[in-house]
Amino acid sequence: MKIYTLESECILAIDLKTGWEFFSDPANLERITPPSLGFAITGQDGPMYPGAIITYRVRPFGRIPVRWVTEITHVQEPHYFVDEQRFGPYALWHHKHFFLETAEGLHCRDLIHYALPGGPLGPWVHSWLVRPRLKEIFDFRRKTLLEMFGGHD
Repeated sequence: MKIYTLESECILAIDLKTGWEFFSDPANLERITPPSLGFAITGQDGPMYPGAIITYRVRPFGRIPVRWVTEITHVQEPHYFVDEQRFGPYALWHHKHFFLETAEGLHCRDLIHYALPGGPLGPWVHSWLVRPRLKEIFDFRRKTLLEMFGGHD
């Protein structure tokens, strides 16, 4: 199984406390996800903690809805948390969210490791469909966050 990596970063004009309050609340995911994904939280375990389960409905590639279940596996408030897919469209999804207060503002970094189902077709599907779609999603996220909070890439 080939494991791919995607990374996204920006500096937001907010402090660490404000950033943590925003990013650690799963309800804010819909605000920073492209509307074309039809993203909706369908279940949530309350505040973020290791072991919390969050369920979503999303349309990553067209009109067909996909059920996505993630578990928050690591939390070090207010510096990082990790969500991992337990059920969904990927063979592997491991998403680290890092937050560092700097003189410029809040440095936000997403580091995602993921793998696709599909055997030998995986690399072709990745380059043709999955990688461009993920880039589009995280570009939208970064642009929206910069519009909401100010800052820069």
